[in-house]
Amino acid sequence: MSSEKKKSGGFHYAFLIVVSCCMMCTVCALMVSTPGFFLPSVSAYFNTSSAAFMLYFTILQLAMVVALPIGGSILNKFKSGTVFTVCAILCAVGAFLMSSANAMWVFYIAGIIEGFGTAPMLFLAVPKLIGNWCEKKVGFFTGLSLAFTGIGAVIFGPIFSAIIATGAEGWRTAYLVEAIVVLVCVLPFSLFVIKDKPSDKGLEPYGHEEVDNSKDSSAASSMNLGVSANKAMKTPAFYCIAIFGGIIALNQTVYQFIPRYCVSFQATAPQIAAISGTAGAVCMLGVTIGKILLGAINDKNPRTGVLFSIISGIIGVLLMMIFPTIIALLLIGAFLFGFVYASTTVETTLLTRAVFGNRDYATIYSRISTVSSLGGAFGATILGVIVDMPNGFSIMFILSLVIMVVACALALYSLSQSSKYERTAE
Repeated sequence: MSSEKKKSGGFHYAFLIVVSCCMMCTVCALMVSTPGFFLPSVSAYFNTSSAAFMLYFTILQLAMVVALPIGGSILNKFKSGTVFTVCAILCAVGAFLMSSANAMWVFYIAGIIEGFGTAPMLFLAVPKLIGNWCEKKVGFFTGLSLAFTGIGAVIFGPIFSAIIATGAEGWRTAYLVEAIVVLVCVLPFSLFVIKDKPSDKGLEPYGHEEVDNSKDSSAASSMNLGVSANKAMKTPAFYCIAIFGGIIALNQTVYQFIPRYCVSFQATAPQIAAISGTAGAVCMLGVTIGKILLGAINDKNPRTGVLFSIISGIIGVLLMMIFPTIIALLLIGAFLFGFVYASTTVETTLLTRAVFGNRDYATIYSRISTVSSLGGAFGATILGVIVDMPNGFSIMFILSLVIMVVACALALYSLSQSSKYERTAE
């Protein structure tokens, strides 16, 4: 065992943990990024409105809000593999219920079940597992894993669309396939791969020796230190990060209205309306690349990560707002906005760890994620009301700019306070 602990370089078991996180994020993409593919067929089948169908998605998100603090406590008491096995089964059960639904109320029940299954995998799995297993490249591996929430939608969205198009009830088959994909993606890893800590495999964390031998020799000893949850939740920094998470999650829903913004130019600039779908896809490309890039930047300097994401988002919004009829600039703006969208999960995750450490990370972050989930749950409704107002898109973009400036100030303040908090071991 001792020789195993001293081994450096080459393959490390932590890489399998990263793959496990990528698979769970892929499943989360199926839960939160593909409902729109089912909307036309399911609403037509049940002869109901789009709002009635999407109500299940709102219920799913609210269930996530309820589930997060519970999930944080459970992860501190039970093995992660067991918890994520249950989460995957819940998501699969929800998809199976929808595949066999004979009324819309079944979707609402399924939304609750899927919300409880999705929340721990989407918000808690990556930061906890990668934080425990890695002492270097934590930000990069975090961003890489979270990028699969976008990659999963890109891969499976067209597949589900093709299945749905096979007939009036093709959506049932698509939901059944979704249930199977969830189990295949997660269970092999949650049952046989995921371990809470390197010591469970007789190993040191990835990069331990490099950190231990570096000039900053205190870094290794600080990996298990942090602020207790009780103390953290009494600090101004905790509330600043929570508000940051909430308003930046609200801000990310601007993405949902970019295609509609393009379509609004149908009469005056039809070439812009024609690329509405492209603009949305380019933004998601920015999200995917942004998550990986922000993770790597945060490994070097968390403040730089915050500034990079916020400044990119501000430039992106300004380009879309000021030059909406110039295709190249509009698309560049949508792409850059994807970087601040990416910060919703990446920056909130890494900010919490940078300020409060590892000790009670799962508990602290689950509370902060609750606020983020609320921002995402109500963001689309709030912005939907705004864009229906006269000059609504201009108001939306201005609100976005204000949110990003405030979010930047909150994040930088929180980071400035981290050195003031006493970090102790469990």
